[in-house]
Amino acid sequence: MTIVVTGATGNVGRPLVCELAAAGAQVRAVTRSPETAGFPDGVEAVRSPVDALAGATAVFLNSRALGDGLADVVALARRHGVTKLVALSAINADDDFSRQPSRFRGDRNKEVEQLAVDSGLDWVSLRPSVFASNFIGMWAAQILTGDVVGGPYAAASAAPIVDSDISAVAAQALLTDEYVGQRIPLTGPQALTNSELVQIIGRVLGRPLRYFEVPPDVVRERFIGLGLGAEFADAYAAMLADSLDKPALVTGEVEKITGRPATTFAQWVAEHRHLFTK
Repeated sequence: MTIVVTGATGNVGRPLVCELAAAGAQVRAVTRSPETAGFPDGVEAVRSPVDALAGATAVFLNSRALGDGLADVVALARRHGVTKLVALSAINADDDFSRQPSRFRGDRNKEVEQLAVDSGLDWVSLRPSVFASNFIGMWAAQILTGDVVGGPYAAASAAPIVDSDISAVAAQALLTDEYVGQRIPLTGPQALTNSELVQIIGRVLGRPLRYFEVPPDVVRERFIGLGLGAEFADAYAAMLADSLDKPALVTGEVEKITGRPATTFAQWVAEHRHLFTK
């Protein structure tokens, strides 16, 4: 079995490469810098997905990594005799695009899933909730400089999933046929508000952290100043506002598929505390 992993040096791709290699699969890891990727022994680092597809059995599709070449890669996979596609989509893939901030960072969650479904090949679509790693970019800089994290909608709810849990599920979807034809919603084990998430970080770090609610228009200007753009800022605020009146969905799919409980947000913070401390 030869498995192609696109986005192989990302937060999901790298642990996925390691999981597959440990399971004995032949892995071709697509990366722009194969010389310095540092994959496990036996993993073949390939610069282009086009060069990786010949003789491959299955492909993990990361739409952000593939960019405008996404549809071409799916078509080429079919021509090369690939039999399975596992798409990295998102739990909100069916929402209006105005509430999908990751689209403005390059994700094409709806499109990658639909391409896989329409390919005529066996397919699995993974639909994770917000990644735990997102909170590094959003909050770490503020936590490094003080005890207050400012942002919109303190009561907004999410069930963050640890990136490596997504990888563990992806490995099972690639290595077995048990999940073919499924859209799998993946979440962390608990719905938490922004205030609760900051409190958890504070408890792990032993600091009195608190969340301070900032008006969305102020956050919008901050995001624009950081280069994230107005469309991302508006979609992020709309996504959070949509979660105010209901706890985030929590599923048990990680434990059902991997045989172990989903990693808690507190566990993840403890493992990455160095990113929140000086």
